[in-house]
Amino acid sequence: MNDTHDTHDTDTGTDSRDSHDTYEKLVALLDERGAAYRVIEHAPEGGTEAVSALRGHELAQAAKCIIAMVKIGKKEKRFALVVVPGDRRIDLAAVKALYGGTYVSFASPEIAEELAGSRSGTILPFSFDERLELLVDPDLLEHPEFYFNAARLDRSIALSSADYRSIAEPRVERVSTDG
Repeated sequence: MNDTHDTHDTDTGTDSRDSHDTYEKLVALLDERGAAYRVIEHAPEGGTEAVSALRGHELAQAAKCIIAMVKIGKKEKRFALVVVPGDRRIDLAAVKALYGGTYVSFASPEIAEELAGSRSGTILPFSFDERLELLVDPDLLEHPEFYFNAARLDRSIALSSADYRSIAEPRVERVSTDG
């Protein structure tokens, strides 16, 4: 099932080429590293609850990926790709504390999409941009595998949690709170 990539554009966004490039980069990385994963094709959907229903798994097994902006003092800004289980919310106060920040918010959609290489609703739990640190809540990694949109609204990946940790090398921190 790993050979199901094409260049057919089912994404309607203006940045679909970037999204497809990010999708291809992800699949190549997973193949190169011998990861245990499956590509799941489905109707275009970016909402965590709706896409989890399409894929047929518990919400807790979905990776919700959001980019946060943390201000550290008056001049420094850091960006974090925060990944939490689909049934949880990001704990912005925890993210702020991890960086010793003075302010934290969600990054603007334009900045998030630039850093992620894909549009909102399709952001991967992988960082391909050196400006973006990857923070993952440990509760997501308790499952043998988890699911995420693969830089496209019409494709998802089910990935071994152990392979994910080995390949993505995320900073694992408690960054979620109950929904």
